[in-house]
Amino acid sequence: MSNNDNNNENNTTANTDEYEKVCYICRRSESKAGKMINMPGGLCVCADCMQKTFDTINNSDINYDDLMNNMPNMGMFGGFNMMGNDISNRQKVKKKKEDNNKPTDKEKDDTLDLDNLPAPHQIKAMLDEYVIGQDYAKKVMSVAVYNHYKRVATGTMDDIEIEKSNMLMIGPTGSGKTYLVKTLARLLKVPLAITDATSLTEAGYIGDDIESVVSKLLQAADNDVEKAERGIIFIDEIDKIAKKKETRSRDVSGESVQQGMLKLTSKNAMVPQVTVNTRNILFICGGAFPDLENIIKARLNKQSSIGFNSDLKDKYDNDKNILSKVELEDLREFGMIPEFLGRLPIVFSLEGLTEDMLVKIMKEPKNAILKQYQKLLELDEVKLEFDDDALRQIAKKAMEKDTGARALRSIIEEYMLDIMYEIPKDDNIGSVTITADYIEKKGTPLIMMRGQERLPMNNAEA
Repeated sequence: MSNNDNNNENNTTANTDEYEKVCYICRRSESKAGKMINMPGGLCVCADCMQKTFDTINNSDINYDDLMNNMPNMGMFGGFNMMGNDISNRQKVKKKKEDNNKPTDKEKDDTLDLDNLPAPHQIKAMLDEYVIGQDYAKKVMSVAVYNHYKRVATGTMDDIEIEKSNMLMIGPTGSGKTYLVKTLARLLKVPLAITDATSLTEAGYIGDDIESVVSKLLQAADNDVEKAERGIIFIDEIDKIAKKKETRSRDVSGESVQQGMLKLTSKNAMVPQVTVNTRNILFICGGAFPDLENIIKARLNKQSSIGFNSDLKDKYDNDKNILSKVELEDLREFGMIPEFLGRLPIVFSLEGLTEDMLVKIMKEPKNAILKQYQKLLELDEVKLEFDDDALRQIAKKAMEKDTGARALRSIIEEYMLDIMYEIPKDDNIGSVTITADYIEKKGTPLIMMRGQERLPMNNAEA
C-alpha cells in the first residue's frame, strides 16, 4: 500500500472519530437519539423516527412499495441524489467534547455554578454601578437571583425541592423595571428574552402564542438548549392581561393568557424540533398597574377607619410610596388570578423617580448618558461639561413629561443636536459647557477655543 493510501485511510479514520451521524428526519445526533439505522443512499434515521414512520404507514392506506419508490432522496446510491450532489456530509455533525476535557477560561466564566456565583451583596454592588436608587428592589432581586441559581446549580438537596424565585415587579412608567432586568442578565451572563404581555393572546388567536416567548429565549441563547434552560424571561406590561371585571365574550388577552402562562411556568414548552424545559428558567414580570394605588388606599382606609382611634380618610393620599404597601388581595382585586400570583412568590415595588434621582441617573452610572456624549465628543478631542444647574433643569423637564428616566434621553438629544452638528466644523474648539440658560433657551453653550477663554457659541463661530 502506498503512502497516499495510508494518508487517505488515516484521514478517513480521523473524520469518522470527529463526526457523528445525524437523523435525516428529526436532525438529532447519534449521541442524543441513539444508534442510527442506515438507509439506502447513505441516509441515517433514528429508531424513534423509523417507528413513527411505520406507525403512520400501518394506520393509513399508503402502499409501502409506492412510498419507497416515490419519496425524494430514497432512491439514492453511493450518497448522491438524482442531481449528483453529495449529501453524506449533511448527515454528520461534529462530536461534542468529552466531559473529562477541561473547560477553557471563557467557558468557566460563562457557566454559573456555586464556585463563581456572586453572593447577594456582590450582585447588588454590581447593580449599584449601573442603577441609581431602588435599593430595596435591588436587594430583593439579588437575593432571589442568588437563591434561584443556587437551586439550578445543585438541583434537589436531599428530598427537599426548592421552588423557583419568580418575581413580580410593580412600579410606575420609567422607574427602571426593564433596565434592572437587562443589567442583571448582562452581569450574570445569562440569556434574556423580553416580551410585551400586550402582544400575547391565547393560542389560536391573532398575536403571539404563549410558548413563542420560549422561542425568543432560545434565539437569545444562540439555539443552545442547555443555556436557554437557565436563562431569564422578562414579561413587561403584565398588568395589561388583568382579568376583565365584566365581559360576556372570550377574554383572549386577559384571564386566558394568565391561564396559559401557568402551563408555561410548570411544563415543557414546545418549539420547532426542540424541547425546552422551563423548570430552571427564571420568570420576571413587571407592570405599572395604574389605579392600583386607589385599591391599596381603599383597603388601608377600610382597616383604619373603624373605632375611636380611626385615622383620617386622606391619610394615604400624599404617600408617594403607597405601592410598597401592596398585598396579594390588592392584585386579585386588580384582576390577577390567584393561580397566576401563586407562581410569582416574590412581589416588590419600585419607587417613583425624584428630581434628585434623575440628576444622578444622568451622570453617575457607568454608562450614564452624559458619559456617552462626553465619549463621543472626546473622539473629536473636545471636552464636554454640564453645569449642575443645567442638569437640574433637564430633570425638571423630565418630571413634567411623567415618563420617568426614559424622558431624559429625548430631552438631551434635543439640546445636543446643534452641538453635535456644529462642533466638528471647527478643529480649534477645545471644550463645550452646557449651561442652565441654554436649557431654558435664554442663552447658548459656552465654547472654549484651544488656548483661549470661554466664549458663547455664536461668538466662537464668528
